[in-house]
Amino acid sequence: MEKRRERLIHLVHCRGAGWRTIEKIYASDPSLESVFSLSPAEIADFLNIPFHDASRLYSDLHEKPVETFIREYEQERISLITIFDEQYPPLLKQIHQPPWVLFARGNPDLLQNPRTIAVVGTRTPTRYGLLAADLIVEGLVEKDFLIVSGFARGIDIRAQRRALEGGGNTVAVLGSGFYHIYPKESAPLLRSYPGQLLLLSEYPPDTPPKHQFPQRNRIISGLSLGTVVVEARERSGSLITAQFALDYGREVFAVPGPVTSPVSAGTNRLIQEGAKLVQRAEDILEELFLFRA
Repeated sequence: MEKRRERLIHLVHCRGAGWRTIEKIYASDPSLESVFSLSPAEIADFLNIPFHDASRLYSDLHEKPVETFIREYEQERISLITIFDEQYPPLLKQIHQPPWVLFARGNPDLLQNPRTIAVVGTRTPTRYGLLAADLIVEGLVEKDFLIVSGFARGIDIRAQRRALEGGGNTVAVLGSGFYHIYPKESAPLLRSYPGQLLLLSEYPPDTPPKHQFPQRNRIISGLSLGTVVVEARERSGSLITAQFALDYGREVFAVPGPVTSPVSAGTNRLIQEGAKLVQRAEDILEELFLFRA
């Protein structure tokens, strides 16, 4: 079992080994062992990929010892949670294309909290949106909820900072690796609240931020019982997170806003389409059948 885990970690570091590629390898051989004995030509034929891509995958399989990665991550205090591990979040396993490996920095025990709520929103919030995020997060933290968000500027980091300052816990899901934390100004939070904050990423630490943020959003909603959208424009990454939540059969909550505010257009639209209108934490708890007056 340990060898299979190491092989999976090895594969996620290989060029050309995306989610579907690993799925195909795993479906053919759950031990993940046989691919290591294939030639470049056999890999190209098996995976139906160009020979050039197969050669790069072959090279990474044989020239990048997994022990090197593991030692480096231990020194950097980065934990590795594979989909084979007991620590892997059960809710996340239920989504479409769950990450094969989670890179974690901080307190991984936070993932054992079954009360998880995502709080997301615009990067350019109004004062109203910031106050609404504060109010909702404070109420959720009082009920021992784990706040999940994306560490982005605006509503995301406001919600996470408010949770930490209130003695609560939060998980920040990154769209990059840990050596490229974005935005950089969020990084000091990990040092300030080491036991209350967990950074998560499905990308190896040396992965820079590019176009991974929409994919990252599926993990935010996948970790959570429901997603709260505080402020969002009509075209917004927060609405992508909400759509993922709907796709997974999770709850979607939205804070109403002024009809004159562009950053409330998306949340008001969500409410029109059936999202639960929320004004305080109790509205969320009642919907989840956790609130007791």
